[in-house]
Amino acid sequence: MTRTGGIIPPVAQQLHRENIQRIVQESLSAGRISPRELSAVATTVKPGLALSLGVGLSFSLQLVNQLKKPFIPIHHMEAHALTIRLTNKVEFPFLVLLISGGHCLLALARGVSDFLLLGKSLDIAPGDMLDKVARRLSLIRHPECSAMSGGKAIEHLAKQGNRFHFDISPPMQHAKNCDFSFSGLQHVIDKIITQKEKEEGIEKGQILSSAADIAAAVQHTTACHVAKRTHRAILFCKQRDLLCQSNAVLVVSGGVASNLYIRRALEIVADATQCTLLCPPPKLCTDNGIMIAWNGIERLRAGLGILHDVEGIRYEPKCPLGVDISKEVGEAAIKVPRLKMKI
Repeated sequence: MTRTGGIIPPVAQQLHRENIQRIVQESLSAGRISPRELSAVATTVKPGLALSLGVGLSFSLQLVNQLKKPFIPIHHMEAHALTIRLTNKVEFPFLVLLISGGHCLLALARGVSDFLLLGKSLDIAPGDMLDKVARRLSLIRHPECSAMSGGKAIEHLAKQGNRFHFDISPPMQHAKNCDFSFSGLQHVIDKIITQKEKEEGIEKGQILSSAADIAAAVQHTTACHVAKRTHRAILFCKQRDLLCQSNAVLVVSGGVASNLYIRRALEIVADATQCTLLCPPPKLCTDNGIMIAWNGIERLRAGLGILHDVEGIRYEPKCPLGVDISKEVGEAAIKVPRLKMKI
């Protein structure tokens, strides 16, 4: 993925096809159970890359028909949101922020399959934006970052940079809602990089002397943007009595949740709003099979969405999470107090 600069759908599909049977067999062996002992088969059917979803669904349906087991279709975002209940004792309701390479949303989890969507990215996801900035900075050629993903390279390099060297305003400053936007920020950074290349007299593809400062600035701006939208979501939920006043929980999951700088910004928000911040361990933050299995267990226990007839089941590459109340959040126009982001 580092070499290709991202996921290429046909390549991902081929890798899924080549490995799915072996992975399933290894998982069963590791769990010391036979296929006949399975209670059900849970599989991601939405949202995601169509080609990859197709491979998983096709294999699962064969397994379901062969073993005569119930089938539990899983919403990938619901799985991310519920992972925390595998590692921590968390009761509903809780607020969840999902930030990754493909997704960015804020939702209130009221039950296993009961979500209120408060806001989402209007364009690209933060992880995608950070990867694109890393590619534009040619960090794959940087000796310290060559083996890292784009987001990890930005985080690593930012530690050496001065976040105040470039004055960048966080996106959507005047929009009093919980939606996000990252494409404009990416465009601003692109212009800065182009200008710096001219100033330093270097060609595209060479490493800028100011690369660490640019990494620090984009990471800080992303952290401030994400923190402010999350702050507003907490205030909205508390104002409407949707979250417990005394013991509110904010869950942060997805690949970008492993960025410690962004996580620190969210800790500042959690402290200011008397919330408990919880994150699954890094290996459970990125897309993984454990969260899908756990979501299956949650649904099995709650008796929700268990299918005994799989006729007509389809995958959905695009699918929202829960009931969208983002318009209502925007109409509430909650003003967010300014917090000092001493990270």
